[in-house]
Amino acid sequence: MIMKKILIIGALGQIGSELTMELRKLYGGENVIASDKRNTASEKLLNSGPFETVDIIDKNSIISLIKKYNVNTIIDLAAILSATGEQNPMLAWNVNINGLINVLEIAREYKIKQVLVPSSIAVFGPGTPTDCAPQETVLKPTTMYGITKVAGELIGDYYVKKYNLDVRGLRYPGIISNETLPGGGTTDYAVAIYYDAVKYGKYTCFVKEDTRLPMMYMPDCLKATIDLFNADPSKLIHHSDFNVGAMSFSVKEMAENIKKYLPNFTIDYKPDFRQAIADSWPKAVDDSAARKEWGWKPAYDLDSMTQDMLKVISEKHKKGLI
Repeated sequence: MIMKKILIIGALGQIGSELTMELRKLYGGENVIASDKRNTASEKLLNSGPFETVDIIDKNSIISLIKKYNVNTIIDLAAILSATGEQNPMLAWNVNINGLINVLEIAREYKIKQVLVPSSIAVFGPGTPTDCAPQETVLKPTTMYGITKVAGELIGDYYVKKYNLDVRGLRYPGIISNETLPGGGTTDYAVAIYYDAVKYGKYTCFVKEDTRLPMMYMPDCLKATIDLFNADPSKLIHHSDFNVGAMSFSVKEMAENIKKYLPNFTIDYKPDFRQAIADSWPKAVDDSAARKEWGWKPAYDLDSMTQDMLKVISEKHKKGLI
């Protein structure tokens, strides 16, 4: 069996910073090369394995890392997210699509064993059933981020069929983490609410109280990613577009759950442009294909996540880390 030599592009983002550490536990620090356009890696990440500065738009900078580390697996987490992408649509297209094409072409040219490229619930839009988005459904997103993710899924599947390249992807819901703050997504409120609840006892939300979206706690996000990463390719019918679900709740339900543990917590609502983005997405997703093809099963619900989030963030607050 050939040892995986994994290059993670976009390793300093919300998911990448934690996925890097999990993969280093599994495969050894020297076998997981973290890279990002920024050079602001934490001491923990720097001390656990190699880190390189790379720009996904610069194809040669990626090729140099492929050669330097004998990379045989790439995880492309570089992305301009939904809210930020609406402020700069062409940047979102350049990073999310031209960057992905660079990765896929390099994978084809250098016979990379596997490419994992996450997608998002942002692929959904008008015409998608709102109560529970099916695996196969209408994909007409209203954001540039969503458009790039639909195109990315199609391009990934094209490389599977055309070049027999092992490309895999999963449609992340909103990801909630106590480790790294999110970076410009519409579901950022689901993280910020916990931090503000602990620090200030109150939160002002940029979407309405009845806004309900699919969500997932970071430990489940890491598990889903690694489970798909290691799935038996002979059992995969889908490739670049797996729905993955864990829980679904409104902002009001989230706030009430926090009040169970912080009774004085208060929340008010000042919806902004992100409300329209949230309204274009489904309330839940049907992830039966992921459960059937690679055994996906989440571990956390809203209450168990809330307890863990408040515990970790409260400890950080006491130590003056936030």
